[in-house]
Amino acid sequence: MTRSFDQLRTIRPRRSITGMSAILLPLLSESEIDWDGFRNHVTRTADAGLIPAVNMDTGYANLIGEDVRQRALRETQQLMEGREFVAGVFVQDVPDSQFNFDAYRTGLDQIQEFGGTPIIFQSFGLTNQSDDGIVSSYQQIGSHAGDFLGFELGKMFAPFGKIYSLEVYAGLMAIPECRGAKHSSLSRELEWQRLALRDQQRPDFRVLTGNDLAIDMVMYGSDYLLGLSTFAPEAFARRDAMWAAGDTGFYELNDLLQYLGFFAFRTPVPAYKHNAAQFLHARGWIKTPQTFPGSPTRPESDVVILEEILQRLEATEA
Repeated sequence: MTRSFDQLRTIRPRRSITGMSAILLPLLSESEIDWDGFRNHVTRTADAGLIPAVNMDTGYANLIGEDVRQRALRETQQLMEGREFVAGVFVQDVPDSQFNFDAYRTGLDQIQEFGGTPIIFQSFGLTNQSDDGIVSSYQQIGSHAGDFLGFELGKMFAPFGKIYSLEVYAGLMAIPECRGAKHSSLSRELEWQRLALRDQQRPDFRVLTGNDLAIDMVMYGSDYLLGLSTFAPEAFARRDAMWAAGDTGFYELNDLLQYLGFFAFRTPVPAYKHNAAQFLHARGWIKTPQTFPGSPTRPESDVVILEEILQRLEATEA
């Protein structure tokens, strides 16, 4: 669909932005998690005013074992002390799988046991269904779990991902327990369509941008759940506060964070997690720049560029 500028959504100045930030799972070695680094990162994110999201793609949801998944939930629950956090429900399957509600139910029950809000990762079994079948599956999830978040994931992030039709998205908004949905198509146009539909049908529904290449979508009415914000949660919180206050400093800080996003989220996109580890290590926040085995890597030469971006971010704090 091609539209002219005057048909686009208008900018919404001074709106309060809800920010959710996916937490990187740091490593000490290929087989040992840096739990101190993890705890500090969750605490730092929450103290900045963002909602931590654990066991997401940034936390290697498709690679970690059940023991790591459960410990991440336990550690987060203890740190948050009743404050809100989000956690991913991931179901491993193969391209010709059927929808496995029992596996989703296990993940939902686990997250609720630890006091988190579930966000539903797609799976082959979920997205292989008809549009009606997909909506029915989310209705089943809501009936069992209560409040949850949906998640559309482009195939550049994961092979089981699917960007839904607007009819399916409307179906999600019609489920009372579905409080919002993360949209990761990396397309402004598709996200604008969802915002317009939200405003027409359910204004309290949260459209959570997952577009790390257009983090200014918050200007148009999106909230966010980003992997990019794991690099600098305090800078994202400061940017959000500037927007709410009408501070034009928002634009320069947003531009710098977007520069970081374009660099880190280049092809192959999942390697952004290695850049995140390199960046957080350069900040002295985690003990190694290592990424999880099986996740794509970046060259060591990236560190020089990341350090330069870090210096520029630190300069904005002065």
